[in-house]
Amino acid sequence: MARTTDLSTLLEGFRLYCLAEGKSPTTIRWYMGKLKIFIRYLQTQDLATDATELTTTHLRAFLVHLRENVKADENNPMKPARKRGLSPKTIQGYARTLKAFFSWLAKEGYTANNPAKLLKIPSAAQVIVETLSDPQIKRLLSVIDFKSPRGFRDYCIILVLLDTGVRLSELVNLQVKDLDLERGFFKVMGKGARERLVPFGAKVQTALWKYMQRFRPEPFHLNIGNLFLRSDGRPLTCDQVYRLIRNYGRRAGIEGVRCSPHTFRHTFAKKFLLNGGDLFTLQKILGHSSLTVVRMYVELTSEDVQIQHRRYSPVDWIKL
Repeated sequence: MARTTDLSTLLEGFRLYCLAEGKSPTTIRWYMGKLKIFIRYLQTQDLATDATELTTTHLRAFLVHLRENVKADENNPMKPARKRGLSPKTIQGYARTLKAFFSWLAKEGYTANNPAKLLKIPSAAQVIVETLSDPQIKRLLSVIDFKSPRGFRDYCIILVLLDTGVRLSELVNLQVKDLDLERGFFKVMGKGARERLVPFGAKVQTALWKYMQRFRPEPFHLNIGNLFLRSDGRPLTCDQVYRLIRNYGRRAGIEGVRCSPHTFRHTFAKKFLLNGGDLFTLQKILGHSSLTVVRMYVELTSEDVQIQHRRYSPVDWIKL
């Protein structure tokens, strides 16, 4: 029997391949979501969805369609669509997904050629991500009801994100057994199935101890070991944490910066360096194999540079 080369059917094979390669669940969901949008585009344009009939031109046309016709968050069921188009970085993500998928198709023999081989990753300008200031962080924490179990849990979540820079997926998958309160660190499984130890400070240590002793609900099932749980004892999802942080940001009236877990990651990285931390330690904490990626988190504004120069000015340190 001839093997099917229909894209919708082949998606499951690619998903299993990614699982076998040890890619994280978040990465796999990211790939699947973007590829389903690509297939839907082909169907709405009355184009073939057979892998053997697609060319580099089809892939380029899809990227042009994304740039010219799709609005930001249009394909995100958790967020309302925005007026602006997709960012260049988002379109880069689609291009990388196509290259990974079609490379796999060619390697597995589903296609004679790889149409994504000639597909170039679109360029994207380096944008400085706005981070939270100390007054904004204080305002954000001030709108949380610390006395309620849910509020104290949310308080701990925000403190952990700000003090460790962990990814949202790493936070929701954090297990009680991987938490060492006495020594002040926890173990996370990062991208590429890379395990690492992430330290946290004394304030987070105290807050987590209190959460564990007084506010963490009984797990819904004995097999549930996640640190952060809903009131019914089930694990929190990434979407739920994203929404609760966004809602606190609105209640705190934070403007000019997106209140999100990824913004907290950028905020941690920048403050870690500005407070005297070094780049190599930051790289280990964030879980990146390349310093190039780490540097993307710590682009300093002109105001940051000015403050640092005042603190470390060579001439000012000389007793004249």
